[in-house]
Amino acid sequence: MRSFSNVGRSVRGAGLACLLLGLQACTTAQHLTDRVTDMVLGAPPTAGSTRISGFIGAVVADEPVAAAVAREVLATGGNAADAAAAAGFALAVTYPSRAGLGGGGACLAYSPARTPGGGVPEAIIFTPAAGGGGGDRPAAVPMLARGMFALNARYGSQELAQLIAPAERLARSGFRLSRPLADDLRTVGGALLADPEARAVFAPGGTPVAEGGAVVQPALATTLAHLRLSGVGDMYLGELARRLVIASRDAGGPISTAALRRSMPGLARPLLLPAGADQVAFLPPPADGGLGAAAAFAMLQSQPGDVAAASARAAAVVAAWRAAGGKGDPMALLRSASTSGAGLPALPASTSLVVIDPSGMAVGCAMTMDNLFGTGRIAPGTGILLAASPAAAPLPLLAAAIAWSPTEGLRAVAASSGQQGAALATAQAIDAALRHADPAIAEPGRADLISCPAGLPGAPGSCRWRADPRGGGAALGGTAANVTAAGAATAGGAAGGTGR
Repeated sequence: MRSFSNVGRSVRGAGLACLLLGLQACTTAQHLTDRVTDMVLGAPPTAGSTRISGFIGAVVADEPVAAAVAREVLATGGNAADAAAAAGFALAVTYPSRAGLGGGGACLAYSPARTPGGGVPEAIIFTPAAGGGGGDRPAAVPMLARGMFALNARYGSQELAQLIAPAERLARSGFRLSRPLADDLRTVGGALLADPEARAVFAPGGTPVAEGGAVVQPALATTLAHLRLSGVGDMYLGELARRLVIASRDAGGPISTAALRRSMPGLARPLLLPAGADQVAFLPPPADGGLGAAAAFAMLQSQPGDVAAASARAAAVVAAWRAAGGKGDPMALLRSASTSGAGLPALPASTSLVVIDPSGMAVGCAMTMDNLFGTGRIAPGTGILLAASPAAAPLPLLAAAIAWSPTEGLRAVAASSGQQGAALATAQAIDAALRHADPAIAEPGRADLISCPAGLPGAPGSCRWRADPRGGGAALGGTAANVTAAGAATAGGAAGGTGR
């Protein structure tokens, strides 16, 4: 895995070439737009923006406000990488139980323009790393900011500061609590609110904020403003890093200066499997949910409809990989006739998002705090909810996949959550998309899916986007003038999570 260096500098200053690397079903497209926009308490970020015409692409995310942020980036000329980065920062504000500046994740990115005849997807890995300290709540090194920087530097078309701004506005002006976050807050509210910093955010009057209630995070807004103005590197090498080291000690999860400096995102070749004339790329280890998804997908290709066998195969392959200490050749493990029958322990919560744009670029990301609400403590004065250290908790199954044709471009992009079911969910979603069928995702998995059966960019009219109907996310896309929704949540809670 190749590591990014000089990640603290701006995209242009670092010399990195821009290589193009709670919402219920609504009866009308405009009603959906109004419902999502109403969740933002501040002035809409679209004011004064120049909007493009025609097909803008689509976004699916487990939390609706972040989906709306990503769609706005697409509508104002950003590409899929720009939209995914903006959504990642927004999730740190609107879905901190599962994604945050304190956490990490992994993304797959694909652009048909990368090489003649069609590009090959690439993985950007920014999984949580141990913070280097102990404490009663061991914390991870914050990796999301560097991960979004790497995605934007490699594939984006807009300045990262522009993409951080919507999240900053949401933190400063406030947003209305979505059903997914409200569900997670109910799950671990008692323990979370024992932290005075967290209580000030999620129960400012002594009572936990309910779905639809206002959440304002001024300290987090200040941190996001610092990132926007000084650059992401300041969080790892500068004044913000110094403050974070001190604040993390106060929160009981010390993060060392050395750990901040050495933790870099990396580029990696994905796991590749054939699917007829198409190819499918999966996130590679250390995002080993992609390995599990590849194992389940291969089983579904050879034994169509055998979900139980696919699920068992995914768990066995990941368990064997982890038992070997994450060493070896994951493709050799996929090709092996048998693997250990060992199962997986209880796994932490995660969240996912997928984005496409008119050029056929696609991004699929899975993110985590390595526990629901991470350590359950906010680093004082920063607004950053610290993620749990992977030294203290196992990593979740971070799973995403992209299917494409070397001649016709993008076929589908999927990413998923749902603890033990996350890997299988990605496999089922991609398998269904390539079979031109509606996915039936097994519990406890939840999948976000965009499929373009006739290929993109050639046939945008064939594209469909779907949020898992059992969650509270949103699927938004179409044209800038007339957003359409597909698969907006109807009933049921968000993807389940482990308590603290």
